[in-house]
Amino acid sequence: MHLYNLTLQGATAIKHAVVGSFAGGRTQEMVLAKGGSLELVRVEIAPDESARIIQLIETPVFGVIRSLASFRVTGGSKDYIVVGSDSGRIAILEYMPATNSLVRVHLETYGKSGVRRIVPGEYLATDPKGRAVMIGALEKQKFVYILNRDAAIRLTISSPLEAHKNNTITFSLIGVDVAFDNPIFAAIEVDYSDVDADPNGEMPVMVDKVLTYYELDLGLNHVVRKWTDPIDPTAHLLIQVPGGSDGPSGVLVCSENWITWKHQDHADVRVPIPRRVNYLEDPSRGLLINTSVTHRLKNRFFVLVQSEEGDLYRVTVTVTDGQVTSLNIKYFDTVPVASSLVILKAGYLLVTPEFGNQVLFRIEDLGDSDDEQPEYTSDECIDGSFVYFKPRPLRNLAQVHAVDAPHPLIDAKVLNLANEETPQIYALCGRGAQSTFRIMRPGLDMAEIAVTDVPDKPTAIWTTKLRATDPVDAYIVVSFPRSTVVFAVGESVEEVTDSGFLGDVPTLLIQQLGDDDLVQVHPHGIRHIKADKRTFEWKAPANRYITHATANRRQIMVALNGGELVYFELDPTNLLNEYPERKIMSAPVTCLDLGEVPRGRLRHRFAAVGCADNTVRVFSLDPDACLEGLSMQALTAAPESLCMITMHDPNGMGENPNAVYLNIGLQNGVLIRSTVDQGSGELLDSRLRFLGPKSPKLFRVSVAGSNALLALSTRTWLHYAFQGRVHMHVINYDPLDYAAPFASELFAEGLVAIAGNTVRILMPDKLGRPLQHQTVELNYTPRAFVHHPTSHHFVVLEADQNTYAPAELDQLLKEKAAEYEDESVVAYRDEFPESQYGLIKARPGKWASCVRVLNPTDGMTAQLLHLDPDEAAMSCALVQFTAQPSDMYVIVGTVMGLEYPRTHRGARLRTYKFIDDGTHIALVHVTEVDDVPRAMTAFQGRVAVGVGNALRIYDLGKKKLLKKCEASTKLPTLVTWIGTMGVRVVAADLQESLHYFQYRPQDNRLVAFADDAVPRWVTAAHMIDYDTVAGGDRFGNFFVDRLPQQLAREIDEDPTGNRVLYDKPFLNAAPHKLDHVANYFLGDWVTSVTKAALVLGGRETLVYTTLGGSIGCLVPLVSKDDVAFFQLLEIQMRNEAHAQASLVGRDHLRFRSTYLPVKNVTDGDLCEQFLALPLQKKQLIAEEMDRTVLEITKKLEDIRARSAF
Repeated sequence: MHLYNLTLQGATAIKHAVVGSFAGGRTQEMVLAKGGSLELVRVEIAPDESARIIQLIETPVFGVIRSLASFRVTGGSKDYIVVGSDSGRIAILEYMPATNSLVRVHLETYGKSGVRRIVPGEYLATDPKGRAVMIGALEKQKFVYILNRDAAIRLTISSPLEAHKNNTITFSLIGVDVAFDNPIFAAIEVDYSDVDADPNGEMPVMVDKVLTYYELDLGLNHVVRKWTDPIDPTAHLLIQVPGGSDGPSGVLVCSENWITWKHQDHADVRVPIPRRVNYLEDPSRGLLINTSVTHRLKNRFFVLVQSEEGDLYRVTVTVTDGQVTSLNIKYFDTVPVASSLVILKAGYLLVTPEFGNQVLFRIEDLGDSDDEQPEYTSDECIDGSFVYFKPRPLRNLAQVHAVDAPHPLIDAKVLNLANEETPQIYALCGRGAQSTFRIMRPGLDMAEIAVTDVPDKPTAIWTTKLRATDPVDAYIVVSFPRSTVVFAVGESVEEVTDSGFLGDVPTLLIQQLGDDDLVQVHPHGIRHIKADKRTFEWKAPANRYITHATANRRQIMVALNGGELVYFELDPTNLLNEYPERKIMSAPVTCLDLGEVPRGRLRHRFAAVGCADNTVRVFSLDPDACLEGLSMQALTAAPESLCMITMHDPNGMGENPNAVYLNIGLQNGVLIRSTVDQGSGELLDSRLRFLGPKSPKLFRVSVAGSNALLALSTRTWLHYAFQGRVHMHVINYDPLDYAAPFASELFAEGLVAIAGNTVRILMPDKLGRPLQHQTVELNYTPRAFVHHPTSHHFVVLEADQNTYAPAELDQLLKEKAAEYEDESVVAYRDEFPESQYGLIKARPGKWASCVRVLNPTDGMTAQLLHLDPDEAAMSCALVQFTAQPSDMYVIVGTVMGLEYPRTHRGARLRTYKFIDDGTHIALVHVTEVDDVPRAMTAFQGRVAVGVGNALRIYDLGKKKLLKKCEASTKLPTLVTWIGTMGVRVVAADLQESLHYFQYRPQDNRLVAFADDAVPRWVTAAHMIDYDTVAGGDRFGNFFVDRLPQQLAREIDEDPTGNRVLYDKPFLNAAPHKLDHVANYFLGDWVTSVTKAALVLGGRETLVYTTLGGSIGCLVPLVSKDDVAFFQLLEIQMRNEAHAQASLVGRDHLRFRSTYLPVKNVTDGDLCEQFLALPLQKKQLIAEEMDRTVLEITKKLEDIRARSAF
């Protein structure tokens, strides 16, 4: 077995975000670190003041990004990106707008690779003036690099300067704003030398924390510890305070319940963090600051800090005579708990939540006019008591855009419940009250801007400008079976009659001609409309009519009935001139097309004509050989539509990055894309793709500033270039009958389309993100779910710890209302909805849980059952018991009062029966068990359950489940997954990987006969076949284990079944060990693995999801030639001499072998980087592989098109 890894959706969990002018100029961009990739985004503001986040580039770094910062060298015009990673190197990157790529400027080695506590990379701090950067480790080591520019204005970096201190743990690290004095870096540190040296271990672990200033002496070129001062033991975060002319300098030290301003030779000033008014508050629970952002205005600055509950506070500093006299804090708004906050100069706030969608807010007010919320100052709060505020809906912020982000992705299933051509991914996502059930469909989003009903069914639609230089379209022309209607586009869309177009005939084509002319082609002729409204007519010959037409800005070609082609071209006087000779085809013409006129040319050189004899011919339009045949392509069906389009050339076959493609839509639903040779007109490199049973109609549109192809079949497809690559994605929208590009003042790349009796204005959205999300809100963190095969309803388990159950919470609020004699306390949950403000925190051991029956078709909850207080649902299984074969049951495993380390007050197996045709469930009985039922699955008409570390089989009884069998061999810690096939049962242990059991029905025994020698912490697994299991662990490894072939054969051929019974244990474990078939480091916690075919007619793949929101698949390579090809390509791409290595300097082979050597898996993401390489590097790699660039590109595109979306 050899697998080829492809990423379908990258990780969405953002660990770090920084802002800067990375492209130069006055625009601002943001860099987002998503696990193993860097994404550069920009906020695009429309004329109507709506805003959205657009992606400029996303590139994998093939490493783990640990820290991220930006800086600008003094006197520079753009910002740079500095990255700390697991490569043991500090990387400085620059964004190049011309090539839309991130380029590595410097890469300096300072330590070993990997994530280690004493190797720097966990912290990054830059001097606000861009003169130095400090990179620190969790323990001991810190390095400082001096940044400067040489005579050629190139960035330079010095050798590292050490700032180490033994026996020191660092909690936070920032740069201090000291204007142009020697750069200073501040750190929160703990010296544990005394604790480490204590022989009795009696010294308290909570030792003193200190704030330390490190000064870089630019004159002496060394680093010294300048100042150390004790701080609160709960201090955990430092925030930079502007200095120089902007502020008093220093730092804000965030600790439990307090924020303190500190600076050398100044007195401390501190203010308490306001707490929410919470009637069930635990006063002993401290409040921590999660993240912050500092924003400078012309005459002042402020700091937004966010608490762990999601509340934003505005912190300001009062300065009198150069001294800080007061620290002020005020509630600002409540947003999702974020990993990073970014404020843009345009007045927008980007929130990158720890869980859920990225959200962009417009800052409506800075909070100065909010008189309802009190502002607390350090002068007023000197007694150390808590201060409170009452949250409210958003007032200072207004949400304007959100980006779908499914992290944390807890579980997923790949099913085709909508009976579409491709399956959907049903996933459990989120945490707490922000949890969601998501339906992810392959394809792009289509933003619907306007829909208008028309009295009759239109046949075609076009848009046109009045002049070639106009930025927006002036007319929308709609053709009906017997008429044509023209709409003028302005502040509104209105019907006009003075456009010059004929309204009493159907239209075949509308085109803007020359500089300022228009042309209308109808069945009886061609109408040429000049800018001064003069018209010129060309009428079809007697007994003839026009069947098809095509045109560009200077050329027109029409086909008459009988297969006659007539060609026109603009002459120097801007009048249409008919070519004297006509071409008569041997078969009726079914379609034709002309390409766009290249810049600086008078005509397009080729015309393509499709005929009913299943051929497409290419004719020359050169004056010396007009309508002379150049090439022909035989087809499997009659062509229905043609589109000759100039697009990005991924093959790199010439110096020009673009190539001319002829797209052919056949009547059998197949789309053929062929490259047109610019010299000879021959059709080369034909690619086929089945779009649907309906013959596709092809249209030339504009997407992301480039030409794109829109194909209308049973579904709408978009073929476009994005970030240097060519994509073919389906659009999840209603089927369209006809479409045309549409440019307006609000959007330059929209569409107008016909769907039935409606005219619609649309715009493709979220390019490069080929999954459309439909979300259903949940109450608590989802834990597991099962699917009913008949009703297609899902049973979803939800549970949250440290949370009150609804009934218990209502009772407590009633008690508090009686205590305070205030009935409004009872309405606390209604006044502060949990979906916005989060769940109320309770003590450990408190749980809230429910079982939800959900209809994925309409997203409605059919039934919601709340469990008892402190009872948490952990696992479930769909079972059809042998005793009741006509009924379906769902078994739910629950635990009471679970705390960690794992203790509980009891566990249960709840048996529910499906009723009402599988749309509801009813409780049958409850079975008490002695440990946590963490995993279960159906097994031969019964249910196999992992109870703690025991594997048991239960059957249905009248009053409870009956234990029929228990494996004599206990797993080491806890059963986390169970898979079955035939009489074989595979169980995964929390820490000790897979264990194979054989069920012996003759004596009702489960016998362990094989296990894994590698101690994997398995989090998800799937049985591929009778002997093979694929899975993932919590450290980011994907693996495939298989029984040795000889052992499997002996067990299967043993007629007595005693082969596994009497084997002796080996090393205090199972008698036999599994073979490791494949291993691959993904870099993220694997949460689900399933086997599915993702495209119509494609091969089955292993689809996996990770906690960070990424979705990928591993494609089995079926031939040795494919294995050899992709292995060789991967080796060449690892070679730095030929291709771009990791941006952060991580060795690719070592990265994919972080825990175990990579085995039998090829990194498809690395191979696809070949498509983004310059032409020279592509040719070098092709020569090394003894292939052509075209062959390599075609191979890469084919494997993705046939296996993934």
